[in-house]
Amino acid sequence: MLPPGGAWGAPPPPPPRRPDPAADVTTGIFRSHWLIIPLQVLGVTLVFAALVGPILSQFGLAWVFVLAFAVVFGSLAYALPAWWYGSFGLREDHLVVHSGLFLRSSREIPLSRLQAVDVVRPLLMQVFGLAELRVELAGGDGSAIRLRCLRWRVAERLRAAVLAHAAGLPGRAPEAPEWPFYRLPFLLLLGALTFRVPVLLSFVLLLLLLTAFVVFLEPGALAGAVPLVLGLLRYYWGPLARYTDFYASSSSDGLRLRYGMFQRRMQTVPPGRVQAVRVVEPLLWRALGVARVEATMAGYAGARQADSTALLPVAPRGRAFALVNEVFPESEAALVPLVDNRGPLPHAVGVDERLFVSVRGILCRVTEIVPVERMQALRLSAGPVAQLRGRVTVDVDTPPGPVSARATDRNASEGRRFLDALVEHGRRARVPSAGTERWATRATMHGESLNSRDEGEKTEGSSGDTPET
Repeated sequence: MLPPGGAWGAPPPPPPRRPDPAADVTTGIFRSHWLIIPLQVLGVTLVFAALVGPILSQFGLAWVFVLAFAVVFGSLAYALPAWWYGSFGLREDHLVVHSGLFLRSSREIPLSRLQAVDVVRPLLMQVFGLAELRVELAGGDGSAIRLRCLRWRVAERLRAAVLAHAAGLPGRAPEAPEWPFYRLPFLLLLGALTFRVPVLLSFVLLLLLLTAFVVFLEPGALAGAVPLVLGLLRYYWGPLARYTDFYASSSSDGLRLRYGMFQRRMQTVPPGRVQAVRVVEPLLWRALGVARVEATMAGYAGARQADSTALLPVAPRGRAFALVNEVFPESEAALVPLVDNRGPLPHAVGVDERLFVSVRGILCRVTEIVPVERMQALRLSAGPVAQLRGRVTVDVDTPPGPVSARATDRNASEGRRFLDALVEHGRRARVPSAGTERWATRATMHGESLNSRDEGEKTEGSSGDTPET
């Protein structure tokens, strides 16, 4: 018997989907994932486990169990309400963060002062699908905001919303598209890290020490090999694990970098936050035609500055200077005319209306590039010996970082000309539209003002061409 009403037709509609809490992060209150509670309890328990030996020898096994019970439940009693009271959320264009249990703290951060935003995923967080969001702000080492143990999708959506607010757009604006710029081949990274004079010498010395131990059975050779192994782990294995699977892309939100073997990191540097750049070419790398690009970025301070300086760890030289032109738009660093100092140590500098370029070094050539609108201060200095020789040094001060640009050992009149040119170019470059806050709406307003000005000029021109009656 057939079912009535044509029940053999379309299948029943699927059940309604549960709303995804990560779909909209611009409203509501958010907390870290609940897994942070057992992780904190586990951390405190492991610290207690390191003290079990002295406690066992002094008080016995019964006290060990009593204290372990107190430590576990005491840390749980603290971690649970601390997790509940630790919340954050977006309020218009401000990020509001509440933290603390006994000493309550509430921070309200204007996102127009955002300097950089990173999504970091250590190996353990990758296993559980979690991430950490780091928001770097102008204000020094203590101004960074770290939102730990977020669901990965929530961290990604929150990063996009924070960047949208910082650009002056609504928080629900879709994430800006990106365009591939450079992907670092693993073999190039491996070869470049190996093809360095200190690393090669360390490898040779380590082999000599191991050979001496095998041939002469000298234990002192192994003792000498220990610092070499530690140094290689730091300066070879460390960069190899950090920059594996390195990928750089550009977008309207700035430069996006993704890298890391055990700790994945997505770093986003908004437009205008790069204060200065240097292109480093060690002696052996020049034979390979590759270079490293490092930057001084506003917002990063202390150890975070050292961990975030590399924009390109290894890249062909032409690609490195293409990135410099990308972070400093409407400029061409390779075409700035350079003037040599004619001294015992070669040092060439050049100035145009947008950039100050300095090239120094024999064994390791370093090209330092500073936009004239990012210069913090200019100084003309000369020591007693330099005064007798009629030589001066022009220092171009930038925020703390790897770049320290200067023009050394210059003729006094030449140094004065460099200083005057930098002052004049810097004065012209520092216009109201050169700020870094709300870059998307500023660009739109600037384009609208240019269009209105062009229309006004056309109107005036057409009225001027009209004959008088």
